[in-house]
Amino acid sequence: MTVEMALTRDAILHHAQTLPAAPQVLGGLCELLQDINTDLDQIADQIRVDSALAARVIRMSNSVGYSGGEPVASVDEAVARVGFAEVVRLVGLATVGGLVERALPVYGVQADKLRESLLLHALAAEALARSLGMESNSAYTAGLLRGLGMMVLDRTSRGRVAYEAGSFANYAEWEAACFGVTATQVTATLLKEWRFPAEVVAALEEHLAPQTSVLAHVLNLAGAVAASRGAALPGETPHWAVTSEKLAVVGLDDAQWGDLVAAVTTTFERQRCSLY
Repeated sequence: MTVEMALTRDAILHHAQTLPAAPQVLGGLCELLQDINTDLDQIADQIRVDSALAARVIRMSNSVGYSGGEPVASVDEAVARVGFAEVVRLVGLATVGGLVERALPVYGVQADKLRESLLLHALAAEALARSLGMESNSAYTAGLLRGLGMMVLDRTSRGRVAYEAGSFANYAEWEAACFGVTATQVTATLLKEWRFPAEVVAALEEHLAPQTSVLAHVLNLAGAVAASRGAALPGETPHWAVTSEKLAVVGLDDAQWGDLVAAVTTTFERQRCSLY
């Protein structure tokens, strides 16, 4: 198959303008949290950059998963309720809830499936990074935003093409054939443009077949967690095999891997209701 709709960088950025601003806000939040001098007021100001995101943060902070009694009515109160440790998770939930606003018909993926897959991927990446003593907020954010490229390609196609599972081994092969670029490459282009850390971008670029980056292995095994719970996207499942080599990179044996999957699943089940 020849490339049907080759995408340039300018075209990618143009289509990305139709996405909510929440991913950029989340990236800025992670940067703030790496500064020990950041206070809650600065975090609240960052969230308020996107008014729709701010509204979802308030609503979700009043949900069963986060509510601490009296309802909150402002971003400041929501941030104060959850504190530094949980604010990225709260904003991440709000981000994926607003970012995945519709199905991806080009991929045959419903909105609910995509939301849950991205959230589970993010929570698993966070848990794996924490077990390694790595910066877990960046891993969580990378897991959450890894679907951006699919959203852009879906908008680009406007229903003119659709993934052919019988003709291609995975999404990436089909994307390259149809668009001349993969969804992972599109995501990397966007995150570079939005000035995400270079190590996060590099890890996302290789996470489907990790080589040298530990964070790429974290993101890949996070996909395996999603797959073990039936939440992987069909055209990505071939990438998520759990091997002894991958587990060695993240320092886990089979028993520890099983414990991590169980712990992440428990966290996911507690948070998934907040998506709706």
